[in-house]
Amino acid sequence: MKIVFTPDWFIGKDVLIEAFSFLVLILFCILAIKYYQMVKDRKFLYLVYGFGLIAVANLASIFTKLVLYYDFGLSREIGEILVSTYAVHSVDIFYYIGFFVQKLFTLLGLYTIYRLPRESKSRGDYLLIVYFIIISALVSENFYYIFHITALVLIVMIVENYYGIYQRNKFKNTFILTASFTLLGLSQLIFIMSEIGSIFVLANIVELISYGFLLGLIIKILENGKKTKPDGHHLRYVRNNSGKGWKH
Repeated sequence: MKIVFTPDWFIGKDVLIEAFSFLVLILFCILAIKYYQMVKDRKFLYLVYGFGLIAVANLASIFTKLVLYYDFGLSREIGEILVSTYAVHSVDIFYYIGFFVQKLFTLLGLYTIYRLPRESKSRGDYLLIVYFIIISALVSENFYYIFHITALVLIVMIVENYYGIYQRNKFKNTFILTASFTLLGLSQLIFIMSEIGSIFVLANIVELISYGFLLGLIIKILENGKKTKPDGHHLRYVRNNSGKGWKH
């Protein structure tokens, strides 16, 4: 038996949002690979790892939800909760593995992005390790919100990192990236209350907007690349550079 908090009219639309997010993440990874090949800066490579892990997580979620929503067995709706029952046990295994991979890769990706601009371990790193140990002891299928709380903690730390960098370099790209992660964090906060169908929809919409910001950043970088000779610095928000004004 499987339970997904979503209104019946929204079934499938959340899959489309995740598909859009997946494509944006893949585009960002391709862009980061391009600049890594130009300048051989490993920070671009780690950027690929971070966003790539989240892309794989989205893909796992997409496949799992497609099976849950549209495939195999008998389904019935109870209020705002979709309940699907399958006779084949292997499908149950697929369901649990699919969402486990989605959660694990999302958190690993967020942690990789959080660590990216940091040169050495700080007190925050040790607190984060302790937090993960505690979460590992508490997590079960009955505590769906633990994943969103953990993701929110990581995103808050990412936003803190990049907002600090923006305060120093004043690059517009840094600002857009920080805004994207801020909205993504807001979506996780809303997901914590997603037992209510309308709240689940709102969380998905906010998440969609956050990836819209990221797509806008990608388009901006590509447009600037056509105007100026590529020098590897259009993704300079991944490093702690200094600068003046709202540059690209």
